[in-house]
Amino acid sequence: MREPSLGNPQNTVAVLQKYQFNIQKKFGQNFLIDTHVLNKIVQAAKIEQDDVVLEIGPGIGTLTQYLSCAAKKVIAVEIDKMLLPILADTLEGFDNVRVISADILKIDIHDLVEQENGGRPIKVIANLPYYITTPIIMGLFESHVPLKSMTVMVQKEVASRMRTGPGSKEYGALSLAVQYYAKPYLVANVPPNCFIPRPNIGSAVVRLDKYEDPPIEVGDERLLFQLIRASFNQRRKTLANGIKNAAELDFSKEQIEQALVRLGKGLNIRGEALTLAEFALFADALIKDKEI
Repeated sequence: MREPSLGNPQNTVAVLQKYQFNIQKKFGQNFLIDTHVLNKIVQAAKIEQDDVVLEIGPGIGTLTQYLSCAAKKVIAVEIDKMLLPILADTLEGFDNVRVISADILKIDIHDLVEQENGGRPIKVIANLPYYITTPIIMGLFESHVPLKSMTVMVQKEVASRMRTGPGSKEYGALSLAVQYYAKPYLVANVPPNCFIPRPNIGSAVVRLDKYEDPPIEVGDERLLFQLIRASFNQRRKTLANGIKNAAELDFSKEQIEQALVRLGKGLNIRGEALTLAEFALFADALIKDKEI
Protein backbone atom coordinates (compact mmCIF):
# COMPACT_ATOMS: atom_id res chain seq x y z
CA MET A 1 0.00 0.00 0.00
CA ARG A 2 1.16 3.54 -0.76
CA GLU A 3 2.18 6.03 1.92
CA PRO A 4 0.12 9.24 2.27
CA SER A 5 1.41 11.94 -0.09
CA LEU A 6 -1.11 14.68 0.65
CA GLY A 7 -1.36 16.87 3.74
CA ASN A 8 1.19 19.53 2.89
CA PRO A 9 0.49 22.74 0.95
CA GLN A 10 2.72 21.99 -2.07
CA ASN A 11 1.17 18.60 -2.89
CA THR A 12 -2.37 19.79 -2.26
CA VAL A 13 -1.93 22.82 -4.53
CA ALA A 14 -0.31 20.61 -7.19
CA VAL A 15 -3.33 18.27 -7.25
CA LEU A 16 -5.83 21.15 -7.43
CA GLN A 17 -3.86 22.78 -10.27
CA LYS A 18 -3.43 19.52 -12.16
CA TYR A 19 -7.21 19.13 -12.38
CA GLN A 20 -7.91 22.88 -12.54
CA PHE A 21 -10.33 22.31 -9.69
CA ASN A 22 -12.53 25.21 -8.64
CA ILE A 23 -13.26 25.10 -4.92
CA GLN A 24 -17.01 25.06 -4.32
CA LYS A 25 -18.26 27.31 -1.54
CA LYS A 26 -21.69 25.65 -1.71
CA PHE A 27 -20.10 22.40 -0.48
CA GLY A 28 -18.07 24.17 2.21
CA GLN A 29 -14.79 22.89 0.75
CA ASN A 30 -11.67 23.55 2.84
CA PHE A 31 -8.79 21.10 2.39
CA LEU A 32 -6.48 20.22 5.29
CA ILE A 33 -2.79 21.00 4.73
CA ASP A 34 -1.30 20.07 8.09
CA THR A 35 0.14 16.57 8.58
CA HIS A 36 0.23 17.03 12.38
CA VAL A 37 -3.54 17.62 12.47
CA LEU A 38 -4.18 14.70 10.10
CA ASN A 39 -2.20 12.30 12.29
CA LYS A 40 -3.94 13.66 15.38
CA ILE A 41 -7.39 12.96 13.89
CA VAL A 42 -6.47 9.34 13.11
CA GLN A 43 -4.96 8.84 16.58
CA ALA A 44 -7.88 10.52 18.36
CA ALA A 45 -10.39 8.39 16.44
CA LYS A 46 -8.56 5.31 17.76
CA ILE A 47 -8.60 3.67 14.34
CA GLU A 48 -7.54 0.03 14.56
CA GLN A 49 -6.68 -2.51 11.87
CA ASP A 50 -10.05 -4.28 12.11
CA ASP A 51 -12.12 -1.07 11.87
CA VAL A 52 -14.39 -0.13 8.99
CA VAL A 53 -14.47 3.66 8.68
CA LEU A 54 -17.13 5.80 7.04
CA GLU A 55 -15.56 9.07 5.90
CA ILE A 56 -17.98 11.86 5.03
CA GLY A 57 -16.60 14.35 2.53
CA PRO A 58 -13.16 13.01 1.53
CA GLY A 59 -12.46 16.05 -0.67
CA ILE A 60 -9.28 15.30 -2.64
CA GLY A 61 -8.51 12.25 -0.47
CA THR A 62 -6.06 13.80 2.01
CA LEU A 63 -7.42 12.32 5.24
CA THR A 64 -8.60 9.25 3.31
CA GLN A 65 -4.98 8.27 2.61
CA TYR A 66 -4.16 8.39 6.33
CA LEU A 67 -7.29 6.44 7.28
CA SER A 68 -6.54 3.81 4.64
CA CYS A 69 -3.17 3.10 6.26
CA ALA A 70 -4.76 2.63 9.70
CA ALA A 71 -8.11 0.90 9.05
CA LYS A 72 -9.30 -2.37 7.57
CA LYS A 73 -11.54 -0.52 5.11
CA VAL A 74 -12.61 3.05 4.34
CA ILE A 75 -15.94 3.96 2.73
CA ALA A 76 -15.65 7.55 1.53
CA VAL A 77 -18.88 9.36 0.56
CA GLU A 78 -18.40 12.45 -1.62
CA ILE A 79 -21.22 14.70 -2.86
CA ASP A 80 -19.17 16.69 -5.42
CA LYS A 81 -18.90 14.70 -8.66
CA MET A 82 -16.10 17.01 -9.86
CA LEU A 83 -13.84 15.47 -7.18
CA LEU A 84 -14.27 11.89 -8.40
CA PRO A 85 -11.43 11.91 -11.00
CA ILE A 86 -9.12 13.50 -8.40
CA LEU A 87 -10.01 10.81 -5.85
CA ALA A 88 -9.41 8.10 -8.46
CA ASP A 89 -5.90 9.55 -8.86
CA THR A 90 -4.96 10.31 -5.23
CA LEU A 91 -6.38 7.03 -3.92
CA GLU A 92 -4.81 4.78 -6.56
CA GLY A 93 -2.95 2.04 -4.71
CA PHE A 94 -4.97 2.52 -1.54
CA ASP A 95 -6.81 -0.72 -2.19
CA ASN A 96 -9.00 -0.78 0.92
CA VAL A 97 -10.88 2.42 -0.01
CA ARG A 98 -14.29 2.51 -1.70
CA VAL A 99 -15.52 5.89 -2.93
CA ILE A 100 -19.28 6.45 -3.17
CA SER A 101 -20.61 9.42 -5.13
CA ALA A 102 -23.67 10.49 -3.15
CA ASP A 103 -25.25 12.86 -0.63
CA ILE A 104 -24.70 11.31 2.82
CA LEU A 105 -28.16 12.51 3.91
CA LYS A 106 -29.76 10.41 1.16
CA ILE A 107 -27.87 7.15 1.73
CA ASP A 108 -29.30 4.18 3.64
CA ILE A 109 -26.37 3.92 6.04
CA HIS A 110 -27.87 0.91 7.82
CA ASP A 111 -27.77 -0.96 4.52
CA LEU A 112 -24.23 0.28 3.85
CA VAL A 113 -23.01 -0.92 7.27
CA GLU A 114 -24.68 -4.27 6.67
CA GLN A 115 -22.94 -4.65 3.30
CA GLU A 116 -19.52 -3.43 4.37
CA ASN A 117 -19.24 -4.64 7.96
CA GLY A 118 -21.93 -7.27 8.47
CA GLY A 119 -23.99 -4.83 10.56
CA ARG A 120 -21.20 -4.41 13.13
CA PRO A 121 -20.53 -0.87 14.43
CA ILE A 122 -18.35 1.39 12.32
CA LYS A 123 -16.38 4.57 13.09
CA VAL A 124 -17.35 7.81 11.37
CA ILE A 125 -14.78 10.46 10.43
CA ALA A 126 -15.74 13.75 8.83
CA ASN A 127 -14.46 17.21 7.98
CA LEU A 128 -17.98 18.59 7.91
CA PRO A 129 -19.16 21.60 5.93
CA TYR A 130 -20.32 23.96 8.66
CA TYR A 131 -23.78 24.55 7.19
CA ILE A 132 -24.66 20.86 7.38
CA THR A 133 -22.95 19.76 10.60
CA THR A 134 -26.10 19.38 12.69
CA PRO A 135 -28.26 17.50 10.12
CA ILE A 136 -25.48 14.95 9.50
CA ILE A 137 -24.66 14.34 13.18
CA MET A 138 -28.32 14.19 14.19
CA GLY A 139 -29.23 12.00 11.21
CA LEU A 140 -26.61 9.43 12.21
CA PHE A 141 -27.64 9.42 15.87
CA GLU A 142 -31.42 9.53 15.48
CA SER A 143 -31.49 6.77 12.86
CA HIS A 144 -29.52 4.57 15.29
CA VAL A 145 -26.85 3.65 12.77
CA PRO A 146 -24.52 1.07 14.41
CA LEU A 147 -21.43 3.12 15.21
CA LYS A 148 -18.73 3.22 17.85
CA SER A 149 -17.76 6.85 17.55
CA MET A 150 -17.74 9.96 15.38
CA THR A 151 -14.63 12.10 15.05
CA VAL A 152 -15.57 15.33 13.33
CA MET A 153 -13.94 18.57 12.29
CA VAL A 154 -16.45 21.32 13.01
CA GLN A 155 -16.64 25.05 13.55
CA LYS A 156 -15.05 25.95 16.91
CA GLU A 157 -18.33 27.40 18.14
CA VAL A 158 -20.16 24.16 17.28
CA ALA A 159 -17.59 22.17 19.26
CA SER A 160 -18.34 24.38 22.28
CA ARG A 161 -22.07 23.88 21.77
CA MET A 162 -21.69 20.09 21.87
CA ARG A 163 -20.04 20.21 25.27
CA THR A 164 -21.88 22.99 27.10
CA GLY A 165 -24.72 22.89 29.66
CA PRO A 166 -27.70 25.05 30.77
CA GLY A 167 -27.05 28.75 31.31
CA SER A 168 -24.64 29.15 28.40
CA LYS A 169 -25.64 31.06 25.26
CA GLU A 170 -24.16 28.19 23.22
CA TYR A 171 -26.50 25.66 24.90
CA GLY A 172 -29.13 24.36 22.52
CA ALA A 173 -30.74 21.40 20.77
CA LEU A 174 -27.38 20.14 19.46
CA SER A 175 -25.88 20.18 22.98
CA LEU A 176 -28.71 18.05 24.35
CA ALA A 177 -28.81 15.65 21.42
CA VAL A 178 -25.06 15.01 21.41
CA GLN A 179 -25.02 14.51 25.19
CA TYR A 180 -27.98 12.10 25.00
CA TYR A 181 -26.26 9.84 22.47
CA ALA A 182 -22.55 10.28 23.13
CA LYS A 183 -19.79 11.58 25.36
CA PRO A 184 -17.99 14.48 23.60
CA TYR A 185 -14.22 15.03 23.84
CA LEU A 186 -12.36 18.02 22.44
CA VAL A 187 -9.38 16.63 20.52
CA ALA A 188 -7.79 19.80 19.15
CA ASN A 189 -8.41 23.36 18.05
CA VAL A 190 -7.41 23.88 14.42
CA PRO A 191 -6.57 27.41 13.20
CA PRO A 192 -7.59 28.68 9.74
CA ASN A 193 -4.01 28.45 8.35
CA CYS A 194 -4.30 24.64 8.41
CA PHE A 195 -6.66 24.76 5.41
CA ILE A 196 -6.77 25.70 1.73
CA PRO A 197 -8.63 27.99 1.31
CA ARG A 198 -8.46 29.52 4.79
CA PRO A 199 -11.89 29.66 6.45
CA ASN A 200 -12.86 32.87 8.24
CA ILE A 201 -13.30 31.06 11.55
CA GLY A 202 -11.45 28.59 13.72
CA SER A 203 -12.22 24.88 13.69
CA ALA A 204 -12.03 22.08 16.23
CA VAL A 205 -11.84 18.29 16.14
CA VAL A 206 -14.31 16.55 18.46
CA ARG A 207 -14.69 12.84 19.15
CA LEU A 208 -18.16 11.64 20.11
CA ASP A 209 -18.04 8.25 21.85
CA LYS A 210 -21.48 6.70 21.46
CA TYR A 211 -23.14 5.41 24.63
CA GLU A 212 -24.37 1.82 24.64
CA ASP A 213 -27.33 3.16 26.62
CA PRO A 214 -28.26 6.84 26.99
CA PRO A 215 -27.32 8.40 30.35
CA ILE A 216 -30.98 9.18 31.11
CA GLU A 217 -34.21 7.20 30.69
CA VAL A 218 -37.23 8.55 28.84
CA GLY A 219 -40.50 6.90 27.84
CA ASP A 220 -40.66 8.38 24.33
CA GLU A 221 -37.34 9.38 22.73
CA ARG A 222 -39.03 10.92 19.69
CA LEU A 223 -41.20 13.16 21.88
CA LEU A 224 -38.14 14.17 23.91
CA PHE A 225 -36.42 15.59 20.82
CA GLN A 226 -39.61 17.19 19.51
CA LEU A 227 -39.84 19.08 22.81
CA ILE A 228 -36.17 20.05 22.72
CA ARG A 229 -36.40 21.33 19.15
CA ALA A 230 -39.62 23.25 19.89
CA SER A 231 -38.12 24.93 22.94
CA PHE A 232 -35.03 26.14 21.08
CA ASN A 233 -36.74 27.02 17.78
CA GLN A 234 -38.28 29.98 19.61
CA ARG A 235 -35.54 30.55 22.13
CA ARG A 236 -36.87 33.85 23.46
CA LYS A 237 -40.27 32.40 24.26
CA THR A 238 -41.08 30.50 27.42
CA LEU A 239 -40.92 26.71 27.22
CA ALA A 240 -44.74 26.54 27.48
CA ASN A 241 -45.28 28.95 24.55
CA GLY A 242 -42.63 27.29 22.39
CA ILE A 243 -44.30 23.90 22.77
CA LYS A 244 -47.82 25.30 22.34
CA ASN A 245 -46.75 26.94 19.04
CA ALA A 246 -45.00 23.83 17.66
CA ALA A 247 -46.95 22.35 14.74
CA GLU A 248 -45.68 18.81 15.39
CA LEU A 249 -46.88 18.78 19.03
CA ASP A 250 -50.46 18.48 20.27
CA PHE A 251 -50.65 19.44 23.93
CA SER A 252 -53.10 21.87 25.51
CA LYS A 253 -51.95 24.82 27.59
CA GLU A 254 -53.27 23.06 30.68
CA GLN A 255 -51.35 19.84 29.94
CA ILE A 256 -48.11 21.79 29.43
CA GLU A 257 -48.60 23.78 32.64
CA GLN A 258 -49.45 20.64 34.65
CA ALA A 259 -46.29 18.95 33.38
CA LEU A 260 -44.20 21.97 34.41
CA VAL A 261 -45.77 21.87 37.88
CA ARG A 262 -44.90 18.16 38.11
CA LEU A 263 -41.36 19.11 37.14
CA GLY A 264 -41.26 21.69 39.93
CA LYS A 265 -40.54 24.54 37.54
CA GLY A 266 -42.22 27.91 37.14
CA LEU A 267 -44.53 28.52 34.19
CA ASN A 268 -42.20 31.18 32.74
CA ILE A 269 -39.13 28.95 32.52
CA ARG A 270 -37.32 28.71 29.18
CA GLY A 271 -35.94 25.58 27.57
CA GLU A 272 -32.35 26.83 27.88
CA ALA A 273 -32.65 26.46 31.68
CA LEU A 274 -33.48 22.73 31.62
CA THR A 275 -30.96 19.90 31.79
CA LEU A 276 -31.26 16.79 29.64
CA ALA A 277 -32.63 14.85 32.63
CA GLU A 278 -35.27 17.56 33.24
CA PHE A 279 -36.37 17.50 29.59
CA ALA A 280 -36.82 13.71 29.95
CA LEU A 281 -38.92 14.14 33.12
CA PHE A 282 -40.97 16.83 31.36
CA ALA A 283 -41.63 14.51 28.39
CA ASP A 284 -42.69 11.69 30.71
CA ALA A 285 -44.98 14.07 32.65
CA LEU A 286 -46.69 15.24 29.43
CA ILE A 287 -47.37 11.64 28.40
CA LYS A 288 -48.74 10.84 31.87
CA ASP A 289 -51.09 13.83 31.81
CA LYS A 290 -52.30 13.01 28.30
CA GLU A 291 -53.16 9.47 29.39
CA ILE A 292 -55.27 10.67 32.32
